Amino acid sequence: MKRRHFLLSAAGVAGTLVVGWGILPPRSRLGDRHTLPVREGEVGLNGWIKIHPNGDVGLAVHRSEMGQGVHTALPMLVAEELDVPLARVRLEQAGTDAIYGNVAAFLAMLPFHPADEEPGKEGTTVLLSHWMVTKLARELGISMTGGSTSVSDAWEPLRLAAATARAQLLGAASLKWRLPAAELRVVDGVISHASGPSAHFGELAREAAALSVSEVRVKPPQTWKLIGRSAPRTDVPAKCDGTAAFGMDVRLPEMRYAAVRMCPMLGGGVARADIDAVLRMPGVERVVRLGALAGSTAGLAVVARTTWHAMRAAQAMSVEWSPPPHHPARGLLDSAAIERELEATARRALEAGEGFTFHRRGQARDSATAASRSLERTYTAPYLAHATMEPMNCTARVRDGGVELWVPTQVPTLARDAAARIAGVPRERVTVHVTLLGGGFGRRLEVDFVAQAVRVALEMGGRPVQLVWPREEDFTHDFYRPAAAAVLRAELADDGRPLRLEAVTAGDAISPRWLERGLPQFAGPVDAPDKTTSEGLFDHPYAIPHQRIAHRATRSGVPIGYWRSVGHSHNAFFCESFIDELAHEARQDPVAFRLGLLEDKPRHRAVLKLAAERSGWGRPLPAGRARGVALHESFGSIVAQVVEVSRSEGRPRVHRVVCAIDCGTVVNPNIVQQQMEGAIVFGLSAALHGRIDIVAGVVQQRNFPDYPLLSLADTPQIETHLVRSSRAPGGVGEPGTPPIAPAVANAWFALTGERVRSLPLVAAAPRRPMA
Repeated sequence: MKRRHFLLSAAGVAGTLVVGWGILPPRSRLGDRHTLPVREGEVGLNGWIKIHPNGDVGLAVHRSEMGQGVHTALPMLVAEELDVPLARVRLEQAGTDAIYGNVAAFLAMLPFHPADEEPGKEGTTVLLSHWMVTKLARELGISMTGGSTSVSDAWEPLRLAAATARAQLLGAASLKWRLPAAELRVVDGVISHASGPSAHFGELAREAAALSVSEVRVKPPQTWKLIGRSAPRTDVPAKCDGTAAFGMDVRLPEMRYAAVRMCPMLGGGVARADIDAVLRMPGVERVVRLGALAGSTAGLAVVARTTWHAMRAAQAMSVEWSPPPHHPARGLLDSAAIERELEATARRALEAGEGFTFHRRGQARDSATAASRSLERTYTAPYLAHATMEPMNCTARVRDGGVELWVPTQVPTLARDAAARIAGVPRERVTVHVTLLGGGFGRRLEVDFVAQAVRVALEMGGRPVQLVWPREEDFTHDFYRPAAAAVLRAELADDGRPLRLEAVTAGDAISPRWLERGLPQFAGPVDAPDKTTSEGLFDHPYAIPHQRIAHRATRSGVPIGYWRSVGHSHNAFFCESFIDELAHEARQDPVAFRLGLLEDKPRHRAVLKLAAERSGWGRPLPAGRARGVALHESFGSIVAQVVEVSRSEGRPRVHRVVCAIDCGTVVNPNIVQQQMEGAIVFGLSAALHGRIDIVAGVVQQRNFPDYPLLSLADTPQIETHLVRSSRAPGGVGEPGTPPIAPAVANAWFALTGERVRSLPLVAAAPRRPMA
């Protein structure tokens, strides 16, 4: 959220920040000491913090760890405020109380464009007030990890919770020793006074819990010892020695294993299956019919004594499939036909001035300002799979009127609700244990695999069952990033400055479909403007006097979902490719051209200049290489990337990526750099290779040989440079992905003169088989 309903104001010469509260503020998210369960000897101080008998600090962690380092960054906020060593902050999964809900992520996923999202953005359409959306998110209490919001959402609440706990502990010591609190000091979790008394947190916790504080001060930046400095990732040792527990690692007494096999045709079903033959196979115990649960395609699950037995039996099963309901106009799903129709739809909407207008400034269609030339271009992007390393899996046990889940999920509250619906129990009777996630990228915002696991567990008489999707099912039954098309038209003045810009995109809306699948509160069709379809275009930073940015929503029937950086992932390609084409048309340097349109955007200018400077922009490169640039803002952060490419076997070979980012206050620089590297590799895989093809309703890519990821040998040198900022933290998990595709495309044009306007960039080139 870019605008807060609370204030952080300077107080005193030292500039200490005093947290005040108004409507739905961080203080309302403190909870009380009974919110966080305590065990023998532990003492809760608020809904986030409890103290162990030895003085260690317990922290309710409310976000899933899927490689982004959140289990290090969030404890750093608490350790900083409490002056306790990072190693002494113990993590405990948060419950389902509304204080743990992620308002920022929910805000990003609503199919509305809330007020205050872009304060002062002239002509930006507003459908709901920020207060209404926040209130809705609070009431639903949705806990989710997504939208690069883990740190930004926790920035004030966690620091305030820790600062409050510190004030209580200091107050307890002050009363116990009859000494002024101002004279006490805290070092490594020990409170002491110069006169001699000292005690660790555990010795003061019970007295502290009985105290309330009226004013709490969080530390000013100049006193920070942890925030802003690189600290080792706390999850790395366990991931190296094999003790880390992912969903696939769950093992329970008497557990059985299930593998799914779903109808190859999206939306199809099961007509007949030879179940008796399967039950005669070694290790097989049961076959369970699976309907279309939580948006999944119908199919069957084979339950066996091992995953291997279950997968072999599922694959060998003889099944007669029923096709999906025939659409009289469209027939069976075909991605090539869908992509052609999207392009035609966007063009028709542009010509007719149709589509939902997310942003309008001036007179984009009927300006009296004279233009010397115009440019119109069409861009397309394909469906994409998530391709997480850990397969979809969930372990479920249904017994004694309740459900217990062990699941790698980004949405534990929605997983809980799905389990309750399938099992027919109150959601209070569902316990969710969130394991480590072997990659999320938005795929684990879905709960289809959770619903299937609970459906199978209902048949198991109280035994736990671990349901696993074979890789082929994952690729062919994903919730894909939508295919999209965009038509952009601009008019330029004599000096090359763009006077007018009109951009219309076409594609399926993600958020309404997600709400339909996941939230019973939105049961039935949800048809509302989805800002994710236009994000990255309606909020582009360039000063163009007359603009209209619109989207024409479609409904292809292909299952779609959130994919890392969502609409930014393709809209950045559309926007930054077009800006580069405008620079070429104006006969200007791409960096200089952008800077000329960013005169009122100092943050964007600083990021772009830093990337250009560190990349050596303008300096000669070895023969056969060229540079390209792209700039994009998403999830509260601004990223510029400059890439160096050469031609290898007729396609781009990326040698170097220089990345600059302004993500506000940096909690852990090392994690930011890691996230930029991961996002660039992820985005580069998609830019060079990624596409999902659907023929006669069947997805053609079935495994990694058909959907190659960037190999280590092809991974470029990546440099990340951070812009110093005093703003609240922005996102870092996703903002590094959007700029990479246009930067490579722009570099390819600089090298070859060939402008590629469709992703992936090497679609026409032969693909090397994976080893």
